[in-house]
Amino acid sequence: MLADIQVTGNKDTRSGFGDGILEAARENKNIVALTADLAGSLKLNGFIKEFPDRFIQCGIAEANMMGMAAGLTIGGKIPYTTTFANFSTGRVYDQIRQSIAYSGKNVKICASHAGLTLGEDGATHQILEDIGLMKMLPGMTVIVPADYNQTKAATKAIANIDGPVYLRFGRPVWPIFTKEEDFVIGKAQVLSSGKDVTLFACGHLVWTAIEAGKILEAKGISVELINIHTIKPIDSAAVIASITKTGCAVTAEEHNIIGGLGDSIAQIAATHCPIPIEYIGTNDTFGESGKPSELLVKYGLDAAHIVAAAEKAMARRKS
Repeated sequence: MLADIQVTGNKDTRSGFGDGILEAARENKNIVALTADLAGSLKLNGFIKEFPDRFIQCGIAEANMMGMAAGLTIGGKIPYTTTFANFSTGRVYDQIRQSIAYSGKNVKICASHAGLTLGEDGATHQILEDIGLMKMLPGMTVIVPADYNQTKAATKAIANIDGPVYLRFGRPVWPIFTKEEDFVIGKAQVLSSGKDVTLFACGHLVWTAIEAGKILEAKGISVELINIHTIKPIDSAAVIASITKTGCAVTAEEHNIIGGLGDSIAQIAATHCPIPIEYIGTNDTFGESGKPSELLVKYGLDAAHIVAAAEKAMARRKS
């Protein structure tokens, strides 16, 4: 049951990236880190101190950074590019498509400060379209980990797969509830088994879905909660097995419902097992400046909205 999930601490997911890349670099001498004037924000100080000759400060020139990263792979390096999610995708989409994805370059695009929880920096920085942008690129792996431990594990794991990766994480301090060893690229994490409704979530909203699931369980509803940390390649088998059992679902993501996790789940359902699905995410809108917790409530990404969506999905299910 979800009530059994224990919080072991609180830490920002970007720190999971910073600690993860340092450990990965100790194990693999080919890993190099590039940043676009945001070394501190991406928690690279430990990496820079230990591996100064494997760090490249590109300045505020994100497009150049992507081109440099693509070139470094030709010499066998494994470049990790680092900047805010908005600048990691929207600002440099042409460079990613043409120089990295098209030729399958082994570049790891590591993007912090994604989604509404960026908070006070406002709509210009709170990118809510990046998952969709990146998952549409052929050959691109897209990972959205749920907490510090999972971000750290993902940061290390992506060094061991060949090809471009988009790794999305965030700024706020968030509950830690997963174990590093449980993370496997492309394999969904089932946090609770249930028969009445499936909650699919990624990123920060996995914890929010846990909170919602506890409320539903207190109402006597059996909840299956699945952490879809790998958006692409998605674990279709896990999705199909779950929705076949529960017959309805809710998707929850800190992203536009157009093009994100919800679309991926709906595509699988439409092909294999059509069911009622309710979507939690921003609805064709930009964000705004505000406190992260208040923004999540205003845009309907809190536990109360997930609970209401689950009840609506169950009501729509054919008996």
